[in-house]
Amino acid sequence: MTKPSTDTGSHRLLSLDALRGFDMFWIAGGEEIFHLLAKATGWTGAIIMAEQLTHPEWNGFRAYDLIFPLFLFLAGVSAPYSLGSRLERGDDRNKLLRKVIQRGLTLVLLGIIYNNGLQIRPLEDMRFPSVLGRIGLAGMFAQIIYLYTNTRTQYIWFVGLLLGYWAFVMLVPVPGCGAGHMTIECNPVSYLDYMLIPGHLHRDIHDPEGLISTIPAIATGLLGIFAGNLLRADERSTTRQQKVLILFIGGILFLIIGKLWDYVFPINKNLWTSSFVMTVGGWSLILLAIFYWIIDIQGWNRYAWILAVIGMNSILIYMAQHFIDFEYTSERLFRGIVKYFSEPYQKVFYAIGYVIVEWLMLWFLYKKKVFLKV
Repeated sequence: MTKPSTDTGSHRLLSLDALRGFDMFWIAGGEEIFHLLAKATGWTGAIIMAEQLTHPEWNGFRAYDLIFPLFLFLAGVSAPYSLGSRLERGDDRNKLLRKVIQRGLTLVLLGIIYNNGLQIRPLEDMRFPSVLGRIGLAGMFAQIIYLYTNTRTQYIWFVGLLLGYWAFVMLVPVPGCGAGHMTIECNPVSYLDYMLIPGHLHRDIHDPEGLISTIPAIATGLLGIFAGNLLRADERSTTRQQKVLILFIGGILFLIIGKLWDYVFPINKNLWTSSFVMTVGGWSLILLAIFYWIIDIQGWNRYAWILAVIGMNSILIYMAQHFIDFEYTSERLFRGIVKYFSEPYQKVFYAIGYVIVEWLMLWFLYKKKVFLKV
């Protein structure tokens, strides 16, 4: 089997693809394996893991909350490699801007298709906000800031977005509720989304991928850009070991700030609060430091390509699992082996088979050099 290239001349980091693949693994069926394993075995470790692979009802943070923002963060990390190298070659900024906007709007369109399919529906039955839509819009605005501002101004944008969003949520009154409330019924984010977004919201009066909470998500994309700038920095000024240390220590500091901020502005993925941005940003920096150190510095990359195959076609597998019946294929392929186990364990093995089938498809596409790029 051919492994993904680690050619540094192409400015492609294997650790970045592997971390993106690790992130997508959980979306592509990894979390279901642990839920079924916990039910089948009752093991304490599996139960704890399964609980972490769920979202809190409202406030709070679990590991599952990191998957979505980590993907947006990694999209930001890629920006200095894709856009920065072109700027250094003298490419026109306005031409790059058109490409950034095109990519962002394409992701919005793919998100609408993911939610609604291609059939024609009444407007009130359609859901327009989506995971891909948020990645598209937040990533687009973060990259526009990157294209047209210097590093100092980018930092000001980052801080301003987080502080401004905090002030907005806590100070803007909601009719019938007043100001300073963060319940699902009485926060200004959900209220404005309900007033502005056509169709229906995911939770009737609130959408976790709504329009207003995309604003602080821009800061998540910017944080990824900061990390990408660091990784691209000349090693004569900042060694790779120093880069790892900066990422790791930065991650710890972000986690501390996020925890302290949580006391006055609760960590909340549904609203993408500023404390949530700091918390997921901290974990994202730490994970990037670990993957970069293990794979690109230590060279322990013998098996990293297994994850990189997923990461290099992440949008494709995200869309495909919604429209292709991988579960059916898994059952037909592995039924002869799985039938010898009891029913709870059968479900576990079928879930593992589900991921294997997905991976084999991605590996085949990788071999044929077929990638969904937007």
